[in-house]
Amino acid sequence: MSLRLATFNVENLLTRFDFTGFRNQLRQDRVIKLVEVNSEGVYQQLEQARVIAATDDTRQMTALAIADADADILCLQEIDNMAALQAFEYGYLFRMVGNGYRQKFLVEGNDSRGIDVAVLMREETRDGQKIEVRDIRSHAMTTYRDFDLFDEDLALTNRIDDKIFKRDCLELDLLIGGRPLLLYVVHFKSMGNPRDGLDGRQSTLPLRRAEARAVRRIIEDRFGAGHTAKKSFAICGDMNDYQERVDVVGRRGAGYRFEHRLEAESALDAFSQDGFAENVMTRRQPLDRWTLYHARGPQEQHLCQLDYIWLSPALAAHNSGRLPEIIRNGQPYRTAFPPGQEVELYPRTGWDRPKASDHCPVVMSLDLP
Repeated sequence: MSLRLATFNVENLLTRFDFTGFRNQLRQDRVIKLVEVNSEGVYQQLEQARVIAATDDTRQMTALAIADADADILCLQEIDNMAALQAFEYGYLFRMVGNGYRQKFLVEGNDSRGIDVAVLMREETRDGQKIEVRDIRSHAMTTYRDFDLFDEDLALTNRIDDKIFKRDCLELDLLIGGRPLLLYVVHFKSMGNPRDGLDGRQSTLPLRRAEARAVRRIIEDRFGAGHTAKKSFAICGDMNDYQERVDVVGRRGAGYRFEHRLEAESALDAFSQDGFAENVMTRRQPLDRWTLYHARGPQEQHLCQLDYIWLSPALAAHNSGRLPEIIRNGQPYRTAFPPGQEVELYPRTGWDRPKASDHCPVVMSLDLP
């Protein structure tokens, strides 16, 4: 039997309008910045019109990317609420794939914007194996004190009784054709603004490191420290960090050069150290592991992996000959593809938007031991 497991940050699947840009210029969309708006009422009308006009193409592309992933279990990030998920699944995804994801799970987490992690599952795999949920658990309320994770770096921005997960760690105890699989769905703290001489990634690294350590602790508490290697578990989601990246050197028109480099430290070292879990993306070539293109002008642009499927040693070994897939057709037109990786982008893709997402779906076909 084979299970297709995927993760995808769909970016801002919202049911509400954000009007904070009228007073906070940093939250104001670039289109509205082009016109003078003196009335909050007019601003709200313009923002509503802008969002509605742009959403249809975006969500068609999001649905196309999910359809191309063709997963039996789909882990999602940045979902507003169950109503948003149901409306998207019925109005867009169902039209793309022809049969829906009957099982949907979302627990409200800690994000201040209200974006949560969620899981869509079919009732059966493509091989006809039943997908059952034995238990589902949120870890949103877990604090640094609970896991004794508080340290001097965290003390600069947090308190000991603050919640570890800035969104959640959603734990699902599954049976796939009668075989057990533990699934952990996360969306780690995003990279913030530079602070105290550190760039946005380094300044928020302690928060993501604590989240990764907490996920490991949850798994070790379930099975016993030192007894996790032979179990079947997967950790999926947008982890907002990377252990390597591909620097993109050059500019459009003049051409690009792609240079692979390793990072000295990453929050994800908590998973890779001592072989606790395997990032299956490392089975691909170094220039072909990225799931996001980041650019702030020619002087700062790189490709990196933010979206992950980590497998337990037993599950990874049982699928040793398999590679993860990356669906890149929903990338914006501005994305710089290394030679040989170019794909046909979805219809009506824009330079920066519309797009399916800045992130790419990652898919892994798995046999369970």
